[in-house]
Amino acid sequence: MADTGAAPLPPTSPPYGALARAEWFVRLTARVLEQHLFAHHFRGGGAAPVERALDAYRNEDGGYGHALEPDLRGPVSQPLHTALALRVMDAVGNCGGRRAEDVCRYLTSVSTADGALPAVHPSRRGYPAAPFVPVVDDPPGELLATGPVVGLLHRNAVWHAWLFRATDFCWQSVESLEKSHPYEIEAAVAFLDHAPDRARAEAAASRLGRVVREQRLAALDPDDLDACPVAPGYAPGEHHFPHDYARTPRSLARAWFTDEEMARSLDFLATEQREDGGWPLRRRQWAPGPSLEARPMVTIEALRTLVAYGRAVD
Repeated sequence: MADTGAAPLPPTSPPYGALARAEWFVRLTARVLEQHLFAHHFRGGGAAPVERALDAYRNEDGGYGHALEPDLRGPVSQPLHTALALRVMDAVGNCGGRRAEDVCRYLTSVSTADGALPAVHPSRRGYPAAPFVPVVDDPPGELLATGPVVGLLHRNAVWHAWLFRATDFCWQSVESLEKSHPYEIEAAVAFLDHAPDRARAEAAASRLGRVVREQRLAALDPDDLDACPVAPGYAPGEHHFPHDYARTPRSLARAWFTDEEMARSLDFLATEQREDGGWPLRRRQWAPGPSLEARPMVTIEALRTLVAYGRAVD
């Protein structure tokens, strides 16, 4: 085979720092959406290419499908796909107008009797999906699916009739959380960081912070992970760290951790960059394709967290 000059691994010598190595990884492995999203966040790229790429995942019902969330395959709209679409819209500053109206129309159509979203809608049945994603005929509403969506809609001042009941569901769920797990806590934070009642949100976040520390849901010392048991049902090594809860210094979850704990967490995040330039998946993996598709977004989010805390990534 002729030598084309291409290399699977990024150069490691200056000026190839963390950002340049991550860009190499994204160019090598990412879908069109993540390539444009990387360019938008770190190379001055515009929002329009991101929005055009996102439109490929949009369905007529206002929701999003087509494996936008890589662990759920198939064309049908799903709440988790639509939540990710909202995150992308928010990231490029266009999470309102007709797009938001269409999303809320879809969310209304799949919400449960209490106004919440199921993690997986039964329309997914018959398509490939991770074996740990169950499909039931009458799924319950979950904070895991509802909290991030409601938080983003409030953050962008989107008002829709669906939001009233969904917001009430989130308050009731967050304020009644006792025994929990990291992803549910992350969903609660995503809601509380943008809930309109700030005093109530701060009180609820303070209580959740105590839950996280008492139940050891955050690995406070990356060098002593045995002190933080992995939650039941999670993959071996699927620990969660302070930066997973407080993705920016403005998050209410930032108050849960000391400066030293957060610094250790960010140091660990920076060292997690792999030889190929990307960040690893710490969650359960079930097939090569979905794992490969998921890593570029994980890489982008890792870089965004480091930048939000003022860490140099060049």
